[in-house]
Amino acid sequence: MANKSPQLNLSSLEDVLNEYLGKKAPQLPGNVKEALVTYAPWITLVLLLLSLPAVLVLFGVGALAMPFSYMGGVQYGTTYTISLVILAGTLILEGLAIPGLMKRKKSAWNLVFYATLLGIVSHLLSYNLGNLLLGALLPLYILFQIRSYYK
Repeated sequence: MANKSPQLNLSSLEDVLNEYLGKKAPQLPGNVKEALVTYAPWITLVLLLLSLPAVLVLFGVGALAMPFSYMGGVQYGTTYTISLVILAGTLILEGLAIPGLMKRKKSAWNLVFYATLLGIVSHLLSYNLGNLLLGALLPLYILFQIRSYYK
């Protein structure tokens, strides 16, 4: 099992999630799925653009506060640093996915899936278990409900 590639593991995870969240879970109505596929990339683009100034301020303040965050303990400082890196990765993946989502490409859907997985990792690392359920299940449910629209 140690010689499996990460891509194979993500593929098997995707298959399992598709089985339970895409096929066995209650289905969204077709018109809702179509609306999500049509308008979600535009909504994501607008929200990314609106959040850009706040994110830049967060990274600026984060860079300023980084040395002081370790004064609260190594665990707090490390978690803070990792959370900022994961936030950057998530935003980059979502931004890169937008053009492909508008063209309904599966590769763009994969980028959003990876961004969602990064968000789950962030919740786990910060012990934010309450938001983990809502922050993981709802986006994954929606993602796998509309997965068939992307080729």
